[in-house]
Amino acid sequence: MSLDKILSIGGKPGLYRLLTQTRSGFVAESLVDGRKLTVGLSGNVSVLSEIAIYTLEEELPLRTVFEKIKQKENGQQTEIDHKAEKIRLEEYFFEILPNYDEDRVYASDIKKIIQWYNLLISKGLDDFSEPETPAQDSETSEEGE
Repeated sequence: MSLDKILSIGGKPGLYRLLTQTRSGFVAESLVDGRKLTVGLSGNVSVLSEIAIYTLEEELPLRTVFEKIKQKENGQQTEIDHKAEKIRLEEYFFEILPNYDEDRVYASDIKKIIQWYNLLISKGLDDFSEPETPAQDSETSEEGE
C-alpha cells in the first residue's frame, strides 16, 4: 500500500488507512487498533504522500525521508524511540538528513516521523517508493514487447 492511502488525522493518535470516500468525507481504519472512523470534509487530515520536510535547499517528500531511515535501519524499526530526549532525536535526524532545516523542523516533527515510520514498518507497510504513473506503465510495457 502506498503512502497516498495513509492518513494522519488531527487530534487522533497514530495513522489511518483510507478505506472509502463518502459524500460527507471518508472512512478510515486505524493502523494501531483497526477501529474504523468516519471523518468529515472539515477534518484536519494530511495524506502522508503530500507531506514534505524542509531542508536547507528544498522540501523533501516524507517518502524520501522514510526511505533514508529504512536504509539506515536495514528495513527494521528505528534504534531510537520517538519519546527520546530532544537532543537525541535531533542527533538521530541529523544522521538521516544532515541538511534538514533546524529552524523549521521541530523536535515534535521528528517524533512524529519516527513514530510513523516505526508504525508503518510494524504493519509491513515498508514500500516508500514513488508510485508509478500511467505514463511510466506504458513505457515499461513498450520496453517489454
